[in-house]
Amino acid sequence: MPPKGGQIMNAKCQSRRDFLAAGTVLATAAGGLAGVPARAAEPPDPRKTRSYNPDMVYRRLGKTNLMVSAVCLGGHWKRLMMLVPTGFKGPHWLRDVILDDPDFRKNRYDVVSRCIEKGINYIDACTGPECIAYSRALRGRRESVYLGWSWYEKEARFPDWRSADKLMQGLDEGLRETQQEYVDLWRITINQDRVHSPRETEEIIEALYRAKKQGKARFTGVSTHNRAVLAMLFEYYPNEIDAVCTPYTADSKGEAPATEGQLFPVGPREVTAGAQAAAGDPWARASRHRAAFFDAALKYDVGIFGIKPFASHAIFKGDGNPKGPHVEEDNRVARLTIRYILENKAITAPIPGLASVEEVDNVALAIQEYKQQARLSPQERSEVARVGKQMWERLPQHYQWLKDWRYV
Repeated sequence: MPPKGGQIMNAKCQSRRDFLAAGTVLATAAGGLAGVPARAAEPPDPRKTRSYNPDMVYRRLGKTNLMVSAVCLGGHWKRLMMLVPTGFKGPHWLRDVILDDPDFRKNRYDVVSRCIEKGINYIDACTGPECIAYSRALRGRRESVYLGWSWYEKEARFPDWRSADKLMQGLDEGLRETQQEYVDLWRITINQDRVHSPRETEEIIEALYRAKKQGKARFTGVSTHNRAVLAMLFEYYPNEIDAVCTPYTADSKGEAPATEGQLFPVGPREVTAGAQAAAGDPWARASRHRAAFFDAALKYDVGIFGIKPFASHAIFKGDGNPKGPHVEEDNRVARLTIRYILENKAITAPIPGLASVEEVDNVALAIQEYKQQARLSPQERSEVARVGKQMWERLPQHYQWLKDWRYV
């Protein structure tokens, strides 16, 4: 069994019973830091990593000690319908995908091949179809990349999949269906807009513990859009939270480590939270920790993959047509965004979804530009700021929540 929340908390919460009685993970978290901080090890020799390419930059993925490429392949293929119309039976990129379509399978195989050629050595799959598609694309070359995995349809977003037994059932079923012996990172998708109960949280952690112990996952973590929860999981469960996936966009602002105790400008939500905390609101008390998100990641040596770097393509003018009038400009914007995100050293790598080998080449070029000039020029920074402003204006209604990641 992994160390329970109550076993690693401070004196205010000594036992598991106390932990469960506290009401929520966030309420107990207000008592202070919990686990023993990890010590960041020296990065291993990147030349020994999978699919090493001297033109690529590699970063250490926290306490996993894996050296992963500074840009990786995200699982989503949201604009692939423009390139492979036969691979979809309807307008939805995931629900309507035809996994057995020859053109779709060739596209994913070719994209993965180009990633390997360019030294991109981590693939993140976060839905059942993605796990299947990328497992197929990796047959015969599985050890060329690190594979991150979340079959979210059988994970903790859904009430029926919140026990350790059910979570392990979902992992086992996925491994069998994809003919995988293990995954490099199992990062369970947890709730985005509500907090799991302490009991649910311990079930999630128990599943991660079992997966490691049974050799089904080399490393473990979670994925959520709630950074206050992430920071607290870093502290309370350092043995199970090795790496996480969470948003970071072209207009996310935050430096790591914090300077003079201030990680980012205090916005109206934080001011309101402070007032509520004084009134005894446990969620608000915990939300004061959000400013310490990157500090906590560094302190507990947690790797961070930045999802939604292109904000569901809201940074682009074009529609993904490779022959459209905005391709050149959109490619430049994509490269600037990758470089902007990499300026935050707490982010291991952004993981954009890539629809074509040309898009793989473009993000690889972004790394070349980053190697030549690690910090954006004033002119480039102004361009990214303009792109960020336009991004918020173009953001679809169902992605308005991403605005909460403007200040991190």
